[in-house]
Amino acid sequence: MTTTTRGRNQDRARVAAGQPHEVQYEAKKEGVSKDSVKKVGNSRKKIEADLKN
Repeated sequence: MTTTTRGRNQDRARVAAGQPHEVQYEAKKEGVSKDSVKKVGNSRKKIEADLKN
């Protein structure tokens, strides 16, 4: 995990559903709607596996 300048840990394996820019980025990357990303959950692996089917 990466540490921010404020000393917090970042978990890049998860999408922060409360952050619109993260959801929008993931939706654009996968070619789906933002609602689809939110429905699947916040795990990037789960999103990629579920939405590519």
